[in-house]
Amino acid sequence: MVLRPVNRRSVPEDVFDQIVADVLSGEMQPGEALPSERRLAEVLGVSRPAIREALKRLAAAGLVEVRQGDATTVRDFRRTAGLDLLPTLLMRGGDLDLDVVRSIVETRLHNGPKVAELAAQRGGPGARESLDGALAALADEPDPVVAQRYALDFWDNVVDCADSIAFRLMFNTLRATYEPVLPALAAVMAAEVERIDDYRALADAVIGGDADAARAAAQRLLEPATTALLTALADLEEKQ
Repeated sequence: MVLRPVNRRSVPEDVFDQIVADVLSGEMQPGEALPSERRLAEVLGVSRPAIREALKRLAAAGLVEVRQGDATTVRDFRRTAGLDLLPTLLMRGGDLDLDVVRSIVETRLHNGPKVAELAAQRGGPGARESLDGALAALADEPDPVVAQRYALDFWDNVVDCADSIAFRLMFNTLRATYEPVLPALAAVMAAEVERIDDYRALADAVIGGDADAARAAAQRLLEPATTALLTALADLEEKQ
């Protein structure tokens, strides 16, 4: 574990980021003990309260286990962390993690049709205004990056109609993870965001309360771009 003096502009965050990087890279393995608070403070050149605050954040993120009077140990984040770690996993060292991108794409295709089905069961005619408004904004937008944001707004309203806190929190995290890389995905996603008829079919199914049609429309809308993204990811991996 190589530690560096911390930039004091945001001390707990910098401590947090350094330890997160070592845990996610495998530099620090599950079960391995961190240096003591005192030693961390000495090496990083910060106060012990700053170290303590960073360790609290690490524990809350499921990355370490803090035991009073005992060593702080690294946890297996794959088993203990939550969705809030996803943005950190996606971009590491300024590069996209292709395995994380793949998992996000697969989750999108898996969850989208189910969310649409629930939206049709629970949304109904009351969803008309929000879905029509989001669809109109998408249809009128020529910029492919901005269009992706309007497509996300459309899905945001579908998730609202689904009335599922689990899907809502998952969508929030996936959107926060996905939005920073919209420009990189614009070329692949252009074909999807231009399929206004498919968005219209999904909106009509939700508004009409037709769960089967909503599920099928979501599958039809999401599958082509998902397949294209997975193919592009496979090509990138072959070149690495």
